[in-house]
Amino acid sequence: MEDYEVGTSLQSSENSDHEKTLPAQTGNSEQENERPQSSTSCQRDQKKEFAVSTRWEREVLENGPIKDYHAYFCCCARRVGNMFIMIEKGDGSPCVIAGPCWPFCMGVTVPLILGISALVCILILFNDKSGVPQWVAYMYLPLLGLVMFALFMVSCQDPGLMERVTDGEAGEGGWFWNEQVGSFRPPGALYCRECEVLIEGYDHLCPWTGTGIGHGNMFAFKAFVVGVNVLCYFSIALVCYILLDGLIDGS
Repeated sequence: MEDYEVGTSLQSSENSDHEKTLPAQTGNSEQENERPQSSTSCQRDQKKEFAVSTRWEREVLENGPIKDYHAYFCCCARRVGNMFIMIEKGDGSPCVIAGPCWPFCMGVTVPLILGISALVCILILFNDKSGVPQWVAYMYLPLLGLVMFALFMVSCQDPGLMERVTDGEAGEGGWFWNEQVGSFRPPGALYCRECEVLIEGYDHLCPWTGTGIGHGNMFAFKAFVVGVNVLCYFSIALVCYILLDGLIDGS
């Protein structure tokens, strides 16, 4: 009987010791489960590092934010080189962005398109003496709206800003090192001196649209070029129609 009681007490003590260690092990497992979640949240909060000019970064570190006319008109935007991100996603990807030549676009391109179109509407389309059918206005105004929408998509869409890549494996994969931004670049990406960033599929800088043209806004740029030419020829055709109609009536 004594041996049985001793054995029973030993088993009960071992079971109690095992039950005491379970909470500690459970607590460790809960901590381990929490660690990946915290690292994931840090990765989500981290914004993209774009391949921007190293000279520009050095100037910002030494002298602080650059004070030029862009700083007064784009004070609420996040500046990346000479690109100005006005609306961005959580990871830093731009939703609405302006290029370095945005003053030319807003001060020349937009007034030129709207001014000429307004004269055509006032003097020809909505003038009862012109004799132009009303259905012509129903074609002209939607075309004007499409041109302005395409201009907005070109000027305010991400042209293809690339992230900085410093991993040596990228060089082995056919990428080239770009000293101006301190990053590897794929064959189609080029550095824009005016934008001071690396742009994927970079083609050229268009002052009329105010930004660089790359992979991200190339389709919108082509649509704008086609649309603005059609609008221009449409306006010229209406003016020629009025002039010829006046000459015929005069004769």
